[in-house]
Amino acid sequence: MSATVTFEVPSPQGRRSVTVSYARVGSGDPLLLLHGIGHHRQAWDPVIDILAAERDVIAVDLPGFGVSPSLPDGLSYDLPTTNAALGALCEALDLDRPHVAGNSLGGLLALELGREKRVRSVTALSPAGFWSQAERRYAFAVLLAMRHSARRLPLPLVERLSRSAAGRAVLTSAIYARPGRRSPEAVVAETLALVNSDGFTDTLRAGTDVRFSDDVSGIPVTVAWGTKDRLLLPRQGVRAKATIPKARLVRLPGCGHVPMNDDPALVARVILDGSR
Repeated sequence: MSATVTFEVPSPQGRRSVTVSYARVGSGDPLLLLHGIGHHRQAWDPVIDILAAERDVIAVDLPGFGVSPSLPDGLSYDLPTTNAALGALCEALDLDRPHVAGNSLGGLLALELGREKRVRSVTALSPAGFWSQAERRYAFAVLLAMRHSARRLPLPLVERLSRSAAGRAVLTSAIYARPGRRSPEAVVAETLALVNSDGFTDTLRAGTDVRFSDDVSGIPVTVAWGTKDRLLLPRQGVRAKATIPKARLVRLPGCGHVPMNDDPALVARVILDGSR
């Protein structure tokens, strides 16, 4: 069921109200799901039902993405502010150190929450922040090109392309290894989510100097990488393992950058195993 929650986050100019849209389903230990830049919470739809059989799942639209409003004036889209907002979100929803799983930007945010000991476990799927400068520039260029293309395509053309596997590949092959498996409706919705992501530009700008370089100790950490990730290359998983030596590093065979749709059963199992 979709809902919204409003909470306050401190800023240099005083406290600001932030509103986040989320969906909550299932029962068991709480599990917070965080999507990537330009995406929305529906990225998790392929695995939601599997996870909800064993977890109280909370999938959120990050501020400025999906249907969550932009951050108010005085709050930036940097990591400290976003993590403060996620911490306040957990308090507002009475989530006492939930498990967290994130993809791409969401994976980086999940690791930051783990580093700050705000969560019980972290599962990071192709997390941002383990790139070289050249790899970061490449990833940002792809993301900008995706958004530019999406904004130029008329909606009727997006809908027409989404009806065929080849068309869905044109729209989403940068993030999915198996774009034909994504439903036409989902492809249209996530193309619109990319077009309408108010937080996209500021989030990308804030990420220019981001590198995750701290260990995450004291909680279970799983880092999983699709072998066919074309956006954040799989070798970055080796760097993640070197940075977080006790992390479990998992290969996701045949999966792209957003693996939940490429192999839902495998990804759900990795998340469930990592959040015990």
